[in-house]
Amino acid sequence: MVKIKGFKGIRPKKELASRIASPPYDVIDSAEARLLVKDDPYSFLHVVKSEVDLPVSTDLYDPMVYQKASDNLRSFRSKWLIRDDKPVMYIYKQVMDGRSQTGLIAVQHIDDYLEGKVKIHELTREDKEKDRITHIDVVNAHTGPVFFTYPDNHIVDALIAQSIISEPEYDFTSSDGVRHSLWLLDKPEIIDLLIKAFSNIEQVYVADGHHRSKASAMVGKARREANPHHTGNEEYNWFLAVFFPAGQLKILDYNRVVKDLHGLSREIFLSKIEEKYTVKKVCCKNSAKPSRQHEMAMYMDHTWYKLSLKEDNFDINDPVENLDSALLTRLILSPILGIENLRKDERIDFVGGKRGLEELERRVDSSEMAVAFALYPISIRQLMDIADSNALMPPKTTWFEPKLRSGLFIHSLEDE
Repeated sequence: MVKIKGFKGIRPKKELASRIASPPYDVIDSAEARLLVKDDPYSFLHVVKSEVDLPVSTDLYDPMVYQKASDNLRSFRSKWLIRDDKPVMYIYKQVMDGRSQTGLIAVQHIDDYLEGKVKIHELTREDKEKDRITHIDVVNAHTGPVFFTYPDNHIVDALIAQSIISEPEYDFTSSDGVRHSLWLLDKPEIIDLLIKAFSNIEQVYVADGHHRSKASAMVGKARREANPHHTGNEEYNWFLAVFFPAGQLKILDYNRVVKDLHGLSREIFLSKIEEKYTVKKVCCKNSAKPSRQHEMAMYMDHTWYKLSLKEDNFDINDPVENLDSALLTRLILSPILGIENLRKDERIDFVGGKRGLEELERRVDSSEMAVAFALYPISIRQLMDIADSNALMPPKTTWFEPKLRSGLFIHSLEDE
């Protein structure tokens, strides 16, 4: 049911892989990226966050940003990248904190997205969607993959296991302590078996990359409509993806920080929360950290609180309303703090769990934010159940680690 194939990947020369590989475009801001690329011409951030090579005042959606990305990729290809001369797949293994996940890199047909075989769990933002569409279209390549998961499959597991017994093509540890290993899978018989195995998988689930997957489908759809000689075999019909089995993945918490208490005093704010949650002041962040669903940690005025949801405030049978991120919005953010639209309200920001509760303390103690909420992470099973029911989670509910490095594999939209 899921249609994948090999592709002629564009990738770094072996000796440059660790220098070119960069964080993905959406986990660091422009200021952080500028610091990372300072005196470093090799970083793939020059392609995925090309504003680093333009004046600081440049608007992120200025046409110059996309043209610079295209120019930079062309320069990288002329100096530091190679292209496989036949369609291949790759196997990508990551190890972080003693836990490993091993995925298959291939390209997937855009019809899978258009026909609903790609299951999503959150909405895209129009501005971010347009950004990815323009980037893919102008650069004429997929420079970052969509991160998919699928139900564990013993046939795929066995094929991948037998393909990583040799030495990897790339093997390095990035600055964040994650080990990245990549194998070239160029045996036609193994590729054919993997294509067949995936054809028996009914659907895949977006773990990370909702904007990239939708943008890829939209670019491909527009190109086929503009091509009177379209056959369905052109490279623009396919987009770059990494497929990881669900049993190997772990979701981290995705936390919230809010700039003010919406005009409320600390005492009134706490009293309103106590209508929905049991509130307990604790000594420190370690005591506050949630240990189960429907527990939250809250930080303000140099003080940590543990919040436990009162049982009459949620519907146990509703997979979305039962999520702590949804309950926080419905019971606190909207009625008490006046935040109605998490995608647009500038009073709220989101902090991935890898940064730890220390980051929440830092942002509140600096007076940048007034209050922080730390949530218990959802499970892969919850994600898949919600996607299967065609429901949507609140924005910024899932944070996957480790993140995929950009620049290790690129897919051109043209036959070359």
